[in-house]
Amino acid sequence: MHSTRIFKEDKDLLKAWNEYKENLSQEPNKWIKIQYVGKEGKRVTDSQKVPYTLEGFKRFCRINYGDITEYFLNREGYYDEFTTICRIIKEEIREDQIIGGLLGFYNPSITQRLNGLTEKIQQEKTNVVKFEFDGND
Repeated sequence: MHSTRIFKEDKDLLKAWNEYKENLSQEPNKWIKIQYVGKEGKRVTDSQKVPYTLEGFKRFCRINYGDITEYFLNREGYYDEFTTICRIIKEEIREDQIIGGLLGFYNPSITQRLNGLTEKIQQEKTNVVKFEFDGND
């Protein structure tokens, strides 16, 4: 085991991930959206869904456990047994962001950029042949 390890097993990292998600469920109270609706302009407040982010998870762990950057980078191979759980976490983050963008909870444009999604429009060149008539058929 490497000396910089915070978590001994992948289930410990998974536990931290679940704690992060639970912590995020309390965050919407900090991100209140105020709207004025109806003819009378009634003030309505809505809590916002806070997206999962890898940066947020790293920050959460740094505060509560320590730096987990190397678990995801695994540059020296010291964290090989954590690659599956790290992949699962990244997939869950990506899924949350994509679905949140599709449903309008998150800005779809930012969600696209964060997840490397692009809209590709393929334009085909067409050769136009121009016929000119001199009036003599």
